Amino acid sequence: MTRDSINVHYPSLDGTESLASAEITPKSVTVANGITIANAFSNKNNSLVLIVNNTDDAASTLTVKAGGEYPNSMLGDATITLKVGITAVHIQDLSRFEKSDGSIDLDFGADFAGTIYAVAKWAGVRPVV
Repeated sequence: MTRDSINVHYPSLDGTESLASAEITPKSVTVANGITIANAFSNKNNSLVLIVNNTDDAASTLTVKAGGEYPNSMLGDATITLKVGITAVHIQDLSRFEKSDGSIDLDFGADFAGTIYAVAKWAGVRPVV
């Protein structure tokens, strides 16, 4: 299967460094393809959040696939229920899901319809401007 790919949105701080924002473009999910989140954990600070909008008229599922790179991946895939509407999913255990290229894979229930996007806080020093 060739997965559809999305990138993580990293909000940018404003001039006061008190607020951060990002323009978001949700990705429509093609269930048969699944989703890969490219460089999902490049921030390395456990702040990855998926926002999933289930537009179907029934609940469905989201499966975060085990990564296979680190010992914690032996815990396997993790599946949660997506109620109708918007669900925020905070992925906390990086080592369970991260693949060797830093991405993670997601599968959706056969009856899922909707969109997804991913946001995270960047951990690191800002470039000097």
